[in-house]
Amino acid sequence: MDKLSSLSRFKASCPFLGRTKTSTLRNLCTSTSTRFPSLSLLTERATNCPVMGPALNVRSKEIVAGYASVAGNPDIDQIHREKGVSIPADATVEMCPHASAARAAARMADDLANAAKAKELSSKAAAAAGCPFHKAALENSAKAAAVAPHPVPAAATASTSAQSTAYDYESFYRDELDKKHKDKSYRYFNNINRLASKFPVAHTAKVEDEVQVWCSNDYLGMGNNPVVLETMHRTLDRYGHGAGGTRNIAGNGALHLGLERELATLHRKDAALVFSSCYVANDATLSTLGSKLPGCVMFSDQSNHASMIQGMRHSGAKRVIFKHNDLEDLENKLKMYPKETPKLIAFESVYSMCGSIGPISEICDLAKKYGALTFLDEVHAVGLYGPRGAGVAEHLDYEAQLAAGDSPDPVPGSVMDRIDIITGTLGKAYGAVGGYVAGSDDFIDMIRSYAPGFIFTTSLPPATVAGAQASIAYQKTYLGDRQLKQVNVRETKRRFAELDIPVVPGPSHILPVLVGDAALAKAASDKLLYEHSIYVQAINYPTVAVGEERLRITVTQRHTVEQINKLVAAVDQVFTDLSINRIKDWKALGGRATVGVPGQEEVVEPIWTKQQLGEETGTTPKTLRDGEKDVVDPEGVFVARSRFDHLLGPISGPLRSSYQTATPSVSSPVPKTLKTGARPLEFVQPRDIPVPPPKLGAVA
Repeated sequence: MDKLSSLSRFKASCPFLGRTKTSTLRNLCTSTSTRFPSLSLLTERATNCPVMGPALNVRSKEIVAGYASVAGNPDIDQIHREKGVSIPADATVEMCPHASAARAAARMADDLANAAKAKELSSKAAAAAGCPFHKAALENSAKAAAVAPHPVPAAATASTSAQSTAYDYESFYRDELDKKHKDKSYRYFNNINRLASKFPVAHTAKVEDEVQVWCSNDYLGMGNNPVVLETMHRTLDRYGHGAGGTRNIAGNGALHLGLERELATLHRKDAALVFSSCYVANDATLSTLGSKLPGCVMFSDQSNHASMIQGMRHSGAKRVIFKHNDLEDLENKLKMYPKETPKLIAFESVYSMCGSIGPISEICDLAKKYGALTFLDEVHAVGLYGPRGAGVAEHLDYEAQLAAGDSPDPVPGSVMDRIDIITGTLGKAYGAVGGYVAGSDDFIDMIRSYAPGFIFTTSLPPATVAGAQASIAYQKTYLGDRQLKQVNVRETKRRFAELDIPVVPGPSHILPVLVGDAALAKAASDKLLYEHSIYVQAINYPTVAVGEERLRITVTQRHTVEQINKLVAAVDQVFTDLSINRIKDWKALGGRATVGVPGQEEVVEPIWTKQQLGEETGTTPKTLRDGEKDVVDPEGVFVARSRFDHLLGPISGPLRSSYQTATPSVSSPVPKTLKTGARPLEFVQPRDIPVPPPKLGAVA
């Protein structure tokens, strides 16, 4: 009953089939119902349909009748003798194809009947959501009830009336989901499990099925960097898993304070405050500031992230939106308010869906002119830009910031020094989880004292906090990962351009491949995953505008030459198979999303210069090939380890990046009970990475 090839014929006439994706139907066809084992999930759902439900009931009875026999046992014995059939003494029903099929048919009929009964017990109104057949069936039932020959007890009438007036929540949920399906904005969540030892490879729901990941925000693979894992293992062994409470109640430890010092030093600010995510950091900071500053007006870039928009909404302050990266529009709106009016300009350094970079220095000029605070979101830039990975604001004064080293003091007059408030994440380039805000001492103390998103949230676990600090300390020291990532991004963009594949032009590491249609973007993502074992998530509305749907590809420094070759060939093939517009097609249509627009630059100069990448000195890192080990910097390892000497104790020698439960001996299959003080875990698979001796003044 669930043949997928037959279902497509009825998509036009059945609302459910029409709005349900083929991939979803495939899963329903091949998945067994947990309540009714002889039915698939699709058949179970069909029993709720006023058209298919009765049809299934009739058909199941016909199948059972087809196997039924009116012959008695003597007649059956005679038939067996005439046909020469000999039945063993230990024979069972399963040995007879006819009998076993009859039993299976009977079971299916029972399950269909039980499913139908279960449907009757549920709310009929809820079942009717969005289906004209259900609506007609309910109307007919209502008419029949109106002419019922027997009186209905008063108590039953009151009960029915009370039930009918109750709000139908399930129907509401389905209606909202229907909207998502109809406008193609419904989000599908793939089961992707990144493998620490094989980055950037992951396995799917089936452990044996491996795919290459090309959309992870773990931009530098720090989620499995060996010194990060070693630090987390040591911390877990000493301090356990959870933090134990909010920062004010048992969750404020030396590791949390150390991470905040690390972040403050990274941005050369007085202080920093860590949150559970940067969404929470943005929301809590902006909502607190906007609600506390009297008469505050918040100026927001049109392309700002949802967390910033939500924070400004929660603040209750007046919000003024200016065109994306449009300085003239921003100034025209700033000058409408007196200079003494509290103002805040909120914007990003790297906009993650288009790859553009905000005019940070110029916005600082306007903020000074009109008396506004500057709020810069560096989420997609920290770890990736600047000589120490502090973001685009640091990168804009590259040489001066490089010369300042790891000093916590600001570089006077630099762009990063002119920014009042910087927010960032620990969950992207640093490979951990969490977010933060950095600024002046009093500003941070005010947010810590008033922001509910900080006060009432359980603190991050110690191992997570330690891993994040190790990651930041490592990246502060080692430039090679940032350089190689940019090299690989440039090469991939160049290869796509050769094949006329439309990449939204931008100066950053973001590589958005324009598709321009929600259904096509989803289909392209599916083909890459199922036919090429390449995982790239489709990006649809509301993350991007309707008509600007895309595949957002992230290239890391750990992607190899062979993997890049495979990606480029696969995307080219998918564009051909699905007839997706290429650059020449967008040009013919007048362009879209800055692709193929007349007068628009097709290639934007990257923010990383050739000198910063080491091309002029011949020190540019080389793209890895399959089988080559990624570089782990010894100096970075030393600096990251030394941050925890006072808490975890000094450590030297080869990195121990993984733990493994000790394997019991062959002669003793059941492990003996451990004695008090015994250690059930031990380090294995050490990475033989030389660590340089301590240097005076190496650690702040």
